[in-house]
This record gives sequence, C-alpha cells and structure tokens, in this order.
Amino acid sequence: MRFTVRLMAVSTLSIVASAQWLNYRTPGIPRTKDGKPKLSAPAPRTSDGKPDFTGIWRIARPRSAAPPPPVPSGTGNGGLKNFLPSGETIPFQPWAEELYKQRVATNGVGLPSEHCLPHGLPGAMMIPIAFQMIQTPAQISVLFEEFNYYRRIFTDGRNLPEVINPTWFGYSVGKWDKDTLVVDTIGFNDRTWIDISGYPHSESLHTTERFTRRDLGHMDLVVTIDDPKTYTKPWTPTLHFELLADYEMLEHVCDNERDAVHMVGK
Repeated sequence: MRFTVRLMAVSTLSIVASAQWLNYRTPGIPRTKDGKPKLSAPAPRTSDGKPDFTGIWRIARPRSAAPPPPVPSGTGNGGLKNFLPSGETIPFQPWAEELYKQRVATNGVGLPSEHCLPHGLPGAMMIPIAFQMIQTPAQISVLFEEFNYYRRIFTDGRNLPEVINPTWFGYSVGKWDKDTLVVDTIGFNDRTWIDISGYPHSESLHTTERFTRRDLGHMDLVVTIDDPKTYTKPWTPTLHFELLADYEMLEHVCDNERDAVHMVGK
C-alpha cells in the first residue's frame, strides 16, 4: 500500500505540475490554429532520414483494460496480459506461475520499487509516469522520471556482447528495420519484475522491442519476452504511448521509502 500511495501521489503531481511549474512550449512541433500540439502530424525524422523518437512519453492504457486496482497486484488488472492479442495467455513455467500467484495474493509485497530499486523491462515504461527518449546517431538514451534512472540503447552498429555482467536494465543494441527500431536486450539480473503485476523472469531473459512512431504524438512498442526458464514459449504484448508535449520532467528522488518530488521554484 505504501508503494500505491506514492505512485498515485507522484502521478497526480506529474499531471498537475505540467500545467503549473513551467510555462514552456515544446519547440519545433506542428500546432493547430489554437496553438495546441498537432499530435496527428507526421513523425519527425533525423537528418539521415530515420524516425526520431526524441520526446517525453507516457503509457496509454488499452481500451479493453480495467482501471488499475488500488494495490499493485495482478488482481483485476493483469498488467501485460491486457496488451496480448485476444485469447492469448501468459505461458508460465510451473514455478513462475506459482510465484506470480503469490505476488498477487500478497498485493505485490516485495515489488523492487518499494526499496527504491528499478522496475524491469518493459515495466519501467508501463507505470503512468513519464520517460524521455533522446536520440543521437550512436545511441538512444531513455531517462525515467521515476527515481531518475536511465537506460542506453546503442545504435552504432555494435553487436550484443558474448559475456556480460547482469544489470537492472540489461545491455541493449538497436538496429533499423526500415522505419522500425529493433532493440535486443540481454544481461538482466533476476531481481526485477517484468511489470508491476508481478511477472517474474530469470537471468536468461532476452527482450526484443520493436519501436514505431506512427505520427508526432503516438508510438507503438511490440515487445517479445523470451525466457525459457520462466515461460514455456516467447510471448509478445503490444504497448502504446502518447507524447507529452509542452511537458517538462520532474526530479523524483527515492530515499529509503521516502519519495520526494522537487520542482523548480518550489
């Protein structure tokens, strides 16, 4: 419950603060006659013609999903299950299904973020708190508003390393498939949850993310979860994100179960 209260408070502050702490319009984006961002405008491109994912984004809840429950569990929510194709289920290994049910039954007790530790992938992008993507020719940086964490996706032509020390966000390399950015990530530790609902994983987890920016204001992510120690086969949810134009990230500090949101001028 402590996590839920913090998450709701930070989410509310993020939404409210966007309209009151800085009056700064995102430069260089198309706008309607009344000055609002034209989110249906074509997606921007870099100087070499690649889609530019630079921007501040937030998860869009699927239409079919129930409202989030009052506690961070899978009960009535299902997390990534809501983003699977109709009729598909999570292909658990027996031990993983038992662990997931235990997390649901205890209302998400033990979620890493209770201790200021990172959410896993893709879960870090699924909470209703902003993240920012900054694109250069050599890498894409992902800055998470929650806890001020970051992730790097290398796009300089390198391959995945053969040996890697496990980390919270793993090691990511990206390649282009026409207008889609394909990101392979390995080298995860097993301490994160795949999402807030409680789906587990092992250090054998390999994610393949396919990012597509449909237009200025909308980005799709098709992510394949491949972890044979935890799931009997790969499974592939599809997530959708909305651009937060005219928004600035807040500093969000987690200090031993005490969160603080610091705003300029406050």
